[in-house]
Amino acid sequence: MKISVIIPTYNRKHTLNRAIHSVLSQTFQPREIIAVDDGSTDRTKEWLAKMYPAIRYVHQSNSGVSAARNVGIKTAQGDWLAFLDSDDEWLPQKLERQVAAVKEDADSLFCHTNEIWIRNGVRVNQGKKHRKYGGLIFDKCLDICRISPSSALFKKSILDDTGLFDEELPVCEDYDLWLRITASYPVIFLDEPLIKKYGGHEDQLSRVPAGIEQYRIQSLEKILHTVELTSAQSDAARKMLLRKMNIYLGGLKKRGRSELVKKIEKKIVYWTII
Repeated sequence: MKISVIIPTYNRKHTLNRAIHSVLSQTFQPREIIAVDDGSTDRTKEWLAKMYPAIRYVHQSNSGVSAARNVGIKTAQGDWLAFLDSDDEWLPQKLERQVAAVKEDADSLFCHTNEIWIRNGVRVNQGKKHRKYGGLIFDKCLDICRISPSSALFKKSILDDTGLFDEELPVCEDYDLWLRITASYPVIFLDEPLIKKYGGHEDQLSRVPAGIEQYRIQSLEKILHTVELTSAQSDAARKMLLRKMNIYLGGLKKRGRSELVKKIEKKIVYWTII
């Protein structure tokens, strides 16, 4: 099994060493590590060349994490892909456990794991709403993102069917891709924490002023229009979309966003009668 590890990074030299070290410490070594530099200004290129000359370095102008991951995918020589955010780290047996799992279940081409959450240096418990699942989990992935990019290992050929990350989404790009994948593919879930996710820092990707629910709505609308779903999947996605739209609408009304209120009200009517 030839695994390409893709690490997108932007001005994260201060955490990148931890991430890379966790890959090099794996008991199952990948074929390659690709660092995709999304236009960093902290001399990431020079630091990588000095500290980790064997890592494949790819530079792009600042275009966002989706574009960076997509560049990594197109560059990858392996037939399996694993992502690692540059502020996260893997536990040493992460890849070994996943490789064993997918070899045992030859019909599954996607595997994700549980995780440890660290917020501002302190370990925190995951809430029940963040529970993770295996199998055919499309309906379980409609409310929130159930799969952490840093935990995912999957066959590259899946993306020939589903497409790559949506570069128009500033956030929720993982939620969007996992929905497209889980609509057609079962996934393996290893219920053991094999990654550490760090949060609370200022450059965390999910910190966007406008919030993320509007992007989940955008993703659900796109999927309903463009992805071939079963009738049960379509019904579940439309039900979740209407639920999210009504919640979003309530917030817009409270903030006096009259133009957006009218827009969302029209969308609610459309998705109710379609």
